[in-house]
Amino acid sequence: MKYTVKEFRQQFPDDKACLAYIFILRCPKGTKCAKCGHGDPFYPIEGRREYVCCRCGSHFSPTAGTIFHKSPTPLTLWFHAIFMFATAKNGVSAMELMRQLGVTYKCAWRMARQLRLLMSQDGDLLAGVLEADESYVGGKRHGKRGLGADGKTPVFGVVERGGRIRTQALKKARSAIILPLLLSMAKAGSMLSTDESGLYNKAEAMGFMHETVKHGGGEFVRGAIHTQTIDGFWSQFKRSVNGTYHAISSKHMQTYLDEFCFRYSHRGDVASIPETMFGMAGKVL
Repeated sequence: MKYTVKEFRQQFPDDKACLAYIFILRCPKGTKCAKCGHGDPFYPIEGRREYVCCRCGSHFSPTAGTIFHKSPTPLTLWFHAIFMFATAKNGVSAMELMRQLGVTYKCAWRMARQLRLLMSQDGDLLAGVLEADESYVGGKRHGKRGLGADGKTPVFGVVERGGRIRTQALKKARSAIILPLLLSMAKAGSMLSTDESGLYNKAEAMGFMHETVKHGGGEFVRGAIHTQTIDGFWSQFKRSVNGTYHAISSKHMQTYLDEFCFRYSHRGDVASIPETMFGMAGKVL
């Protein structure tokens, strides 16, 4: 289901429409005044991001605690940024936000950071036919390759065939770190495909039906056993890092992983990704 820029402009033409949308998200069944206990109606205050109780006059701010909290940036620009993040397959840099929205770089960087927080991964366990793999993200550096590669951030991921994905940035790629992560991301009893890395040697003992393909020996597919899905995700992520962001520090790597996992996991939803993200705009962080 596609959601076009024309539909976006019709749905969110001004800040009033954006605020009313957030109010409905925060209070889908109406709101009850915390001061006098009276229910509807609340009405918006002109020129402010607040609603007021028609009985006692106390105020309620729909944006409090959300990504918009204490931000002077117009809500129309925030919603435009959400639309950009939801529709950009290769991500959106702060510089691109700055150019498109006409804001300062500092403002654009903060908006991007807040939107990635909105896209953080949930704790639902993956199940079914899974693939797991670790990789290393970073620019070309001199030094070691593989485990412990210099200047690169190790990352780990598990993906459902045709479904969702979970990823985690690591300080080190070690079995003692990865195996507990695997259990926190995937249901034991699932079918798990990995490469021949020794990091996953104990996966079967943990309850997974574990099969491997030997990449080092030139084997990449053996029937339904392969890691092509997770390898494809890492390839897309690295191309986006190189082409859009150029470099990502280890400190912020997780939020960028969250952004790409969100788009991947919601790609097959009935609702479009922009509509899904707009529906999360009232989320209290």
